[in-house]
Amino acid sequence: MSVTVGPKGKRGAEFPPVARSLIRALAPVNVWMFRRFGRRMRVQGRPLLLLTTRGAKTGLPRRTTLGWFTDDRPGSWIVVGSNGGAAAHPAWVINLVRHPSDASIEVDGKTYRVRAESLSGAERERAWKKIVELAPGYGKYTEQTDRVIPVIRLVRT
Repeated sequence: MSVTVGPKGKRGAEFPPVARSLIRALAPVNVWMFRRFGRRMRVQGRPLLLLTTRGAKTGLPRRTTLGWFTDDRPGSWIVVGSNGGAAAHPAWVINLVRHPSDASIEVDGKTYRVRAESLSGAERERAWKKIVELAPGYGKYTEQTDRVIPVIRLVRT
């Protein structure tokens, strides 16, 4: 399996340019904070993992922290490419589209190599329902954007 995404949306939430620049500039601080406090950090009540991908254009390692959800499969994690309800997919999703097998995660103090795969159809719908039940803030993103928000399984390799 692989990671596939639909087209970029025509509408969605927008981060101001200053906020985008600040997020990029503080990325190393975010990684440091995750490694220092990761087990206690939460996004929408969800524990975090640190995803490392290979940049789609540059080939360089890219890191981002994401809230994650348990999966029915042992040794896998579910993440959501919501991008705050923006019209564009987050960069980490595009990186996984290009390099689905070239990724790793850090979670609970351990590092794992993972392979990414998109959920689709009924499997995606079941996962999305569970995601919105556990973290209701994700539900509003489907109202903000017209793109299909990727739901991705990261499978330990």
